[in-house]
Amino acid sequence: MSGRRLILALILLGCGFAAGLVITARLRQTTEVRAQNRPTAPPQVVAPNGAGAAALPDFSRVAERTVPAVANISSLQVVRRPNSPFANDPFFQFFFGNPDDVYGQRRDVERSLGSGVVVSPDGLVLTNNHVVAGESGRLSLRQLPAVTVALGDAREMEARIVGVDPATDLALLKIPASSLPTVPWGDSSRLRVAEWVLAIGNPFQLNQTVTLGIVSALGRTNVGISAYEDFIQTDAAINPGNSGGALVNTRGELVGINTAIFSQSGGYQGIGFAVPSNLARRVVDDLTRYGEVRRGSIGYVEIAPLSTLMAEQLGVTGARGALVQAMRRDAAAYTAGLRPGDVIVSFNGAAITDGGQLSRLIQDARIGSTAAIGVMREGRRLDLKVPIVSSAN
Repeated sequence: MSGRRLILALILLGCGFAAGLVITARLRQTTEVRAQNRPTAPPQVVAPNGAGAAALPDFSRVAERTVPAVANISSLQVVRRPNSPFANDPFFQFFFGNPDDVYGQRRDVERSLGSGVVVSPDGLVLTNNHVVAGESGRLSLRQLPAVTVALGDAREMEARIVGVDPATDLALLKIPASSLPTVPWGDSSRLRVAEWVLAIGNPFQLNQTVTLGIVSALGRTNVGISAYEDFIQTDAAINPGNSGGALVNTRGELVGINTAIFSQSGGYQGIGFAVPSNLARRVVDDLTRYGEVRRGSIGYVEIAPLSTLMAEQLGVTGARGALVQAMRRDAAAYTAGLRPGDVIVSFNGAAITDGGQLSRLIQDARIGSTAAIGVMREGRRLDLKVPIVSSAN
């Protein structure tokens, strides 16, 4: 009897174990089915600082404040163009002289269009020199162009040219108006690469157009646009007609004047250049006070790039500096001891990396002051004291 009980107990135990396996399998299948049928939650966009969902920036309020202060500029001037088909033919000029003496000249009307920024409530408008002066970039004192400013409220006024500065490609105009909306000046030295900026202007005569981008680079030089180069590079869309318009930061402050684009097609390719506001503000102050921009100079000195091979031959380490290629004997720098073949490595304590930087430092130096210029000559370091004279001299 005990043996039968043992066998019965084993049979019941086996049945219970089998039932447990079946129940467990069913539960597992149910769990897996629920997991597969559960709706997938959308991925959460998290800000880099982990603060939560990242929202796209909204600059509508910045645009509302700044767009009314950006104007449309048009300039008309009479220019003389050669009638001769040999105007640029050196062969003709060698044998027959100036083609204009043979064929004469014709008078044409040249029209320039661009943008401008109202920088004072009483009617000072800042724009580009090439918007006012046209393709040549030079104004005729005998016949100044007729410049018209169209404001954001559709008013059109004839403008007076306060002054132009071809070196920075800036021009200052004055219109007879008061209580105008303005864009407050910003500090361009506080700009950082990848910071948001807005370009406001009139591309292709499409008034009050706003485009958005970032600061792509700072301190761009050797671009070949103007004599004094220290550009903000931006990928905010800048097209023909944007010249002279405003580049503003996210606080609605003027940080640059849109000046040029790099393009193989003539349109937007993501590389635009603007004159920094700190430089533009200095130009405005000088044009308002003197009618011209006063810059420092050390006399006529030609600067050439310093290659690695030249640096080794001249005993300059690091291939950094500006090579003096040629100079005039009546230059202030020559009188102070600077000579062709010298490599300028410092200016008033600032290390010199290239000729563009040196040119800016010289022009920014106060007229009448004395600059400490460090040079390398035949492997030896020399320190010169060079007077800063007016560039007009």
